Amino acid sequence: MKRIISGVLVVLVFGSACAQKVVKPELTKTKEISDKERMAWWEEARFGMFIHWGIYTVPAGFYKGEAQTNSAEWIMNKGRIQIAEYEKFADEFNPEKFNAKEFVALAKQAGMKYMVITAKHHDGFSMFDSKASDYNIVDATPFKRDVLKELAKACQEQGIKFGFYYSQAQDWHHPGGLGNNWDKDLKRVSSDEYVYEKALPEVKQLLTEYGSIAIFWWDTPRAMTKSVVDSLHHITTALQPRIITNDRLGDDYPGDHKTFERNGPRYQPEAKYWELCKPISGSWGYRSDDNNFNSVQTLIRDLIDQSSKGGNFLLNVSPTREGTLRTEATERLKAIGGWMRENSEAIYGTQASPTSNIPEWGRITMKTVDNKGLLYLHVYDWKDGASLPIRLKNNVEACYLLANKKRTFKTNAFEDGIQVQLTGEAPDSVVPVIVLKLKEMPNALPQKPLGQDETGIVTLPAVRAQYENLQGPGAQYDDHLDCVGSWDSETARVYWSFEVDKPGSLNVVAGYSGNKETEIMVTLNGQSKTVKIPASGENLKRFKSVELGDFNIDKAGKYEFSLMPVAGKWHTINLKEVTLKQN
Repeated sequence: MKRIISGVLVVLVFGSACAQKVVKPELTKTKEISDKERMAWWEEARFGMFIHWGIYTVPAGFYKGEAQTNSAEWIMNKGRIQIAEYEKFADEFNPEKFNAKEFVALAKQAGMKYMVITAKHHDGFSMFDSKASDYNIVDATPFKRDVLKELAKACQEQGIKFGFYYSQAQDWHHPGGLGNNWDKDLKRVSSDEYVYEKALPEVKQLLTEYGSIAIFWWDTPRAMTKSVVDSLHHITTALQPRIITNDRLGDDYPGDHKTFERNGPRYQPEAKYWELCKPISGSWGYRSDDNNFNSVQTLIRDLIDQSSKGGNFLLNVSPTREGTLRTEATERLKAIGGWMRENSEAIYGTQASPTSNIPEWGRITMKTVDNKGLLYLHVYDWKDGASLPIRLKNNVEACYLLANKKRTFKTNAFEDGIQVQLTGEAPDSVVPVIVLKLKEMPNALPQKPLGQDETGIVTLPAVRAQYENLQGPGAQYDDHLDCVGSWDSETARVYWSFEVDKPGSLNVVAGYSGNKETEIMVTLNGQSKTVKIPASGENLKRFKSVELGDFNIDKAGKYEFSLMPVAGKWHTINLKEVTLKQN
């Protein structure tokens, strides 16, 4: 895909919903921008800061003295708070301790290269001086300052890429926004009217008044007309041709990168560009009762794990109503920064591990230097005298500790690859990194692709599943049950690629558990079937089998098997594996 840079003027006409259209800009002084050019800095960065902040920090997870479920930013929905009541939180939102320069400096100290902040979340409150709605931080709060403008300036001054999160479909405050089904006083208008009246002009303002915007991060796609989604997509790429977008604008808008939430993929995704976003504690937005902070080791390993599979890590922090972070968050960010000062070479600009297997001892990232492989071995489990097996058939030029090049290690070549011999105590670091310099490009021992065994059976295990359009935990690999666990999102597609050398009719059976009947769309080789899956019982650790139907494959080759929930008829299941057996 290529985009066009031009001197553009996007004219928006706002009248009735059916008359409101985005006039495509006249293109002049065109220059093609390839995906590779646009994504270059993003691939180099590997690490960014996500910020969820809004007036929901005033109730901070509690309404009428009771703790509400879910993350703090969902309190209006979970507490079923009327709009008139929720608006009162804006009167109490006055984050006088907020300092944009210090905030950006902390991100930079942590080793982060980009920042994304919630310009408008589902509650409809705009964290900037919106011209389309008075329901914003400047007009509706005693603070009267545009925090996004301050952050944009600070990021520009300190060399951090800056971007916006924007909830394009859900807006619980606007009568045309989706998601508010509890406020009976809301006089409904069409979703199109909401987009043309509020979302589209706000997006235009964010893209024209805040300098160079590196990222636009959409969230929670819902059923919207194609014309309004086209308009949002068009204005974003037209006004900022170098901008990077994620995969949550709509079903037919894959964006530039795939999004994983809270849990990263077990194996390297098939997508070229992808990102894991995860909160530093339990909640995305600030909750006063949220003490579930991830450890420094867990967060550093999250960063390493995504980098080792060719992805990015967007770590979320949640400022309080005063505009500051809790001490637990700042301490963790500084600790990550301390590790990055010694080991950032093994993160920035790295590629995925050349080996398809995941080492039990840690993870591998790599770079290519002078047409040679430079591998970084991130050692999670360091033991004196232990060896690190690496499935490569290569000659080794050098092997040393990244933080101290004088500390070297012996390597041995075996039939199954290279072994690095650990000696002595682990360095004083959460995850020590060893550099393995090869004399040529990596020659990985192949992992056997999924395919038919000698009896013609294809087994698709949960651990090798790929995921698409995850929102929330959605679906994730459960190490303890060896299954796709807690699959609660009806937007999450789960799929596998596999090879067939004995074509014919295949009977598909799935191992599953779930305490409610659910429906799923099964697709293979252009054939789709909707299947009802009965409840298996209350014990979700006990898996049962269900037939998903017969599918015909008429020739040998590579195929994709896909499972997609049926919207409105989906209930949480665990998926053990799928088998395809010849009839």
